[in-house]
Amino acid sequence: MSTLPNFEDDLFISYAHIDNQPLADGLKGWVETFHERLKIRLEQLTGEPARIWRDRKLQGNDIFAETLVARLSKAAILVVVLSPRYVKSEWCLKELDEFCKRAETGGGLVVGDKSRVFKVVKFHVPLQEHPPQLRGVLGYEFFEYDAERGRAREFSPDVTPARDIRYWEKLDDIAYDIKQMLDTLARDSADASVPRSSAAADIKTIYLSETTSDLAGERDLVKRELQQKGHVVLPDKELPLRGPSLRDALREYMTRSSLSIHLLGGSYGIIPEEESRSLAEIQSEAAEERGESLRSIVWMPVDLEPRDERQRQFVNHFRLGLNGHRQIEVLQTSLEELKKHIEERVADGRKPAPADAAAGRDDGPSSVYLICDREDLGEITPLEDYLFGCGFNVFLPAMEGDDSSLREDHKTNLIECDAALVYYGRASDVWLRMKQRELQKVAGYGRARPLLAKAIYIAGPPTPAKEHVRDHEAVVIKSFDAFSPERLAPFLEKVGKGARG
Repeated sequence: MSTLPNFEDDLFISYAHIDNQPLADGLKGWVETFHERLKIRLEQLTGEPARIWRDRKLQGNDIFAETLVARLSKAAILVVVLSPRYVKSEWCLKELDEFCKRAETGGGLVVGDKSRVFKVVKFHVPLQEHPPQLRGVLGYEFFEYDAERGRAREFSPDVTPARDIRYWEKLDDIAYDIKQMLDTLARDSADASVPRSSAAADIKTIYLSETTSDLAGERDLVKRELQQKGHVVLPDKELPLRGPSLRDALREYMTRSSLSIHLLGGSYGIIPEEESRSLAEIQSEAAEERGESLRSIVWMPVDLEPRDERQRQFVNHFRLGLNGHRQIEVLQTSLEELKKHIEERVADGRKPAPADAAAGRDDGPSSVYLICDREDLGEITPLEDYLFGCGFNVFLPAMEGDDSSLREDHKTNLIECDAALVYYGRASDVWLRMKQRELQKVAGYGRARPLLAKAIYIAGPPTPAKEHVRDHEAVVIKSFDAFSPERLAPFLEKVGKGARG
């Protein structure tokens, strides 16, 4: 970080005196501890000494000295430790105001769409009470907030008796982001045109939707991994919470993004001013407005239970495939599975399209992927035997293994098969809808050519829901009684025509 010739300090920490007062004798103050740990982590990340300055006197009655003004003007970044006391401190607000003024006249307060002010929120402060200069700045919240009880609880910085991993993750987040800003400032100060490496083409801009408090930790983990791989994660500023301004900001973010990711929790969440839907739902709508030009991933925890009717309807919009966009993938998996899926989608975007859409076909027999639920394995044998007897290679989904290997096998089968047939017998309605969505979006898995045919074979027992199954792309075959080969004729005709050419 010695590569910042225009600045004497890398960071200036602005804080209120009371926030560094230890709660008991023999303990260090919160700000002092944060300062020491941030310095060590930055030096680990950059390999260079970190030049961090803060006023250790903070008597509160000193004249706002010219020496302090000069120090602020020569700092690359301002780190604000926001707290209830900070927003009431004339001294702290002067530091913030002075830094912003000096930065605007000395290279700009915003560099590469990111502010040189970093907001560390030590304790909950309502957004409307944040200083105006900080309202559009993303914060690093070192606490959790229980909206139902209206109570905040700080993450513990203590190492013993047990580390609060959330504190350390937030510390790591801000250290990485400060490093990126220092790198950006260093490149700008060098004032040299450096050729872009081939790795730059792999960097993606990804919209990671703001979510409800019950999934804040999961969102932080996803964001952290994306940023550590060099990707740009939006939103990079706090979203405005007034309807028209919010929607304008979301349109701009979605236009910049090649992928959007939405995490749905049990709570409906906040409803912005002049809106009737939650912030999560509005972000989802903004992504859907982009249509086929934007890929989206909607993720729900395996044990998701919506807590009110509005959230239940919002979740079912995706669970039941009511969105209608092929570029939206709906996952209800573990968080690790989500992260792996995101990695695959980002990688898919880097793969060049095949020169020949028919590439990969050989002259052997066509293959049919016979998709069924575990409950129907004992019922599909006549269908499987008949297709094999017609000269098709028939394969079934794997049923043994962990979630990751099963999903990978299913995806590979959808990519490599010539035709797909879904057997719907004892499985649930939701299972069928998931399979229909997968067939609609199969191109997103990396197929180089369209499927020759798709079909849904509806077997017994009959139910009212089965009577209403329709699909514009797949042949729907209803066969509630014994297996009848004649009913497969429309599907087999499509496969035969496609194979012939």
